[in-house]
Amino acid sequence: MNAWQKKYNKNDAKSGFPHKVEPQNYAAIDLGTNSCRLVIATPTPTSFRIVETFSKITRLGEGIIQDNELSKAAIKRTIAALKVCSGVLEEYAPICRSRYVATAACRRAKNCDVFLEAVKRETGLNIEIISSKEEARLAVVGCVPLLNRHIKRTLVFDIGGGSTEISLARVTNSGKTFIEGFVSLPYGVVTISEAFPSEDLTSLAYDTIIERTHKILAELEDKYHICDEIRRQEIQVIGTSGTATVLGAVHLNLPHYNRSAVDGLSICRQDIERTVKKIKQMGESGRKKHPCIGVQKADLTMAGCAIIEAICSFWPISEITIADRGIREGILLDLMHNKNGKNNFPRKRRSRYPFNKNRRKEHE
Repeated sequence: MNAWQKKYNKNDAKSGFPHKVEPQNYAAIDLGTNSCRLVIATPTPTSFRIVETFSKITRLGEGIIQDNELSKAAIKRTIAALKVCSGVLEEYAPICRSRYVATAACRRAKNCDVFLEAVKRETGLNIEIISSKEEARLAVVGCVPLLNRHIKRTLVFDIGGGSTEISLARVTNSGKTFIEGFVSLPYGVVTISEAFPSEDLTSLAYDTIIERTHKILAELEDKYHICDEIRRQEIQVIGTSGTATVLGAVHLNLPHYNRSAVDGLSICRQDIERTVKKIKQMGESGRKKHPCIGVQKADLTMAGCAIIEAICSFWPISEITIADRGIREGILLDLMHNKNGKNNFPRKRRSRYPFNKNRRKEHE
C-alpha cells in the first residue's frame, strides 16, 4: 500500500472518524514451464475483484527434455521474476491468504529442490510443487464462472508448457462442481517445440502429436463415453491456455490482445479450423509479427494448435469456450471459500463458483 494511504488512515483514527476497513488481499502464483504469473484479488459477493497482476515468460523448463534438469539460465530468469512478485506482494501486504504453486517443470526436474531453496533464500517465497491431478482440479475451479448453467458437465483442457491436463467435471443441482476424471498429456508447448526444433513444425511432427494425443484421450473416452454426450451437446468444452487465448484473439482479428474480448468467447468448430489454418499459413515470421502472438509465443503456438486440433478431431466438438483464466483463479476461489471450513466471501448470497473438495473425494 502507498505511504499516503497509510497516513490518511492514521489521521482518520486520530480525528475520531471510524477506521476504514482494509480490503482482504488474497494472492496466487502459478509457476509454470513457460511463465510465472501472479494475481492479487479481494473477495466480492460471488467471486473476486483483481487488484494486481504480474506475468513474465521465464521459460523455466527450457532444455529440460535433455537431462531433466533446470538450467542455470532458466533458474536465474525465474528467480528474477519471482523477486518482482515478492516486491508486489510486499506492496499489497498484509496478504490474508496465499498459495504459490509450481507445475510440470518442477515435477520433472531432478534439481528442483536446489531451485526451490534458492527461491526461498532470495525471494522469501515458499513454492509448492503440485501434482498433475491438483493442477487439473485448479484449472477447472478457475473456469467455473464460465460454465453454462444449463449444461451439467464440462470438459476443460489446459495446455501448459510441460504438460496438458484434460478434465471431465460435473456440476450438481446445488451448484457444486467435482472432477469425474482426467488425463495428463506428458507434453506441452515448450517440450513439443524443443522436441521438434525446426522453425516450423513439419507435417510429420504435427501429425505425430495428434496421433499420440488421440491414444491418450482414448483412455478417458473408454471410461466415460464422452463422445456421445458431446454429440448431444450435454458437455461444454472449455480451453484455457496461451494457445487458446491466441486462437480467440486471432479469430477476432484483434489489433492487440484484449482479455475482456477473449475471456468467455465461444468459437464454433468451423471457425476453430479456419483460425488454426490461418495461424499455420502465417509461417514463423508472420507469427512473430502478429500483435497477439509475437516473438515469445511464435515457436509455441503451432505446438498448441496441434493439441487443440487433436482434441477437436478426436471428439465431435461443435464449440469451444475460451478462458483467459485457470490455475491462479482456481487458487483464489479455493482460498476465499475454504478457511477452517467456512466461506470467506462477503455474506450477501451464496456463490456457486467454489470447488467442493469433499464432494470430489466421494466420486474419486
